[in-house]
Amino acid sequence: MNAVWTATQNPVAHARWDLRFSRIVPTGTTTDGATTFDYERATPVRVIRGTGVSLGERDRPDGTRTSALRFDTADRLSPLQSGRGYWRYVPAGGGIRFLTGYDYAPGWGVLDLVVRPVIGWATAWSFDRLRIWLERGEEPERWPLRSVLWFWRPERPRAARCRRAPEGGRHSR
Repeated sequence: MNAVWTATQNPVAHARWDLRFSRIVPTGTTTDGATTFDYERATPVRVIRGTGVSLGERDRPDGTRTSALRFDTADRLSPLQSGRGYWRYVPAGGGIRFLTGYDYAPGWGVLDLVVRPVIGWATAWSFDRLRIWLERGEEPERWPLRSVLWFWRPERPRAARCRRAPEGGRHSR
């Protein structure tokens, strides 16, 4: 549990495995213990910048942990504007079941019909990349985005390994 918590809550580690971020920099702590941060996502044409706040709960009586965040950007060209999400870490049979949910205000209007599935895919792919790092010790940088095309490498990160809807819900596997 501690390894998953560290890899997801440490800003430097998080930016290594999560395709959605190129950089996460803590900027302070609020009076209730939440961490404020700046984030960046570098693309070939521009760097999207934004801010956020994250609050984690490490010590719950049932052994689970929870982290919640809110983010926002003033970048009018960002496909995601303001949003929020959560992560829940649940001990399960010698491992950890990692649950996440998020939503955001789209920045590109009707193009969100394309953007939302791409962001969902990127999230799932990133979590499989995280799993590979923690289970097999393979650094996230070993699996750059272009590894999606490495069909001859079945051990590569794959979004399809991650359930993207609640069990029994839409698109569940």
